[in-house]
Amino acid sequence: MCTTCGCSTHKARIFGVPDTSHRRTETRLNYRPIPSQPVQEPEAITLPATHAPDMNAKRILRIERDILTLNDAQARQNRDIFSKQRILVLNLLSSPGSGKTTLLVKTIEMLRNELSIAVIEGDQQTDRDAARIRATGVPVIQINTGKGCHLDAHMVNRAIEQLPLQDGGLLFIENVGNLVCPASFDLGETHKVVLLSVTEGEDKPLKYPDMFHVADLLLLNKCDLLPYVDFNTNQAAQYAHRIHPGLPVISLSATLGDGMATWLHWIETSLQAAAVESVPDTSNTVLQLG
Repeated sequence: MCTTCGCSTHKARIFGVPDTSHRRTETRLNYRPIPSQPVQEPEAITLPATHAPDMNAKRILRIERDILTLNDAQARQNRDIFSKQRILVLNLLSSPGSGKTTLLVKTIEMLRNELSIAVIEGDQQTDRDAARIRATGVPVIQINTGKGCHLDAHMVNRAIEQLPLQDGGLLFIENVGNLVCPASFDLGETHKVVLLSVTEGEDKPLKYPDMFHVADLLLLNKCDLLPYVDFNTNQAAQYAHRIHPGLPVISLSATLGDGMATWLHWIETSLQAAAVESVPDTSNTVLQLG
């Protein structure tokens, strides 16, 4: 949790602010580059062991609860914004190197002529992934978390203020590569989508159960490499279902395109559901006639 790893003590930097000379309705934006010089971090202070703060279990739990309470309140506000605009928001989660960005690029290329798409990119440093997304022509905001190991709802709220989100559109959030802390932080997303590449172990769901427990979809990526690695897709799915019974699993290769049709169909179905859920229920409305 973040009170243990300390990532919540560092401010995130949000880049990719659209040039104000361009209209927000444009599908391609100009972005200011990330400064070449890193922000100077404050010098760390080391206390003698006898003066170390008493971070007992009770205090840690209280701090964690406070952090998550504030985050969840912002996440609810984010969700209200997305719901009013009928926007499907997919939070992509995985360990580093699972192929999230490659999957995003391929997905955008296949959907950009049909949908309004925007992306929030989360990384500790650099805008390399944002540059790859930007090359597809869709708007993207880069969030650099510094020493932080996840995105939170406040970061996402600041980012969506700068994105030209259109009603009925699709927003991807590529979270920081990490299978631990991001599981605990609601961003206001519609669904959490977890990627597990076949270059990792199929026992990841057992090692990181919280992440797979909160997932709404599991993508087994890089399946084109199955002939060259020791990975059992059936076993991986069984482990995932041990943690989250009924979790949908899609096997695909973002590089070759295998399985992408199934993934796009899942997105289409989720878009339709998001549109229905955002329509106010007036079935029990009582009309006052004057």
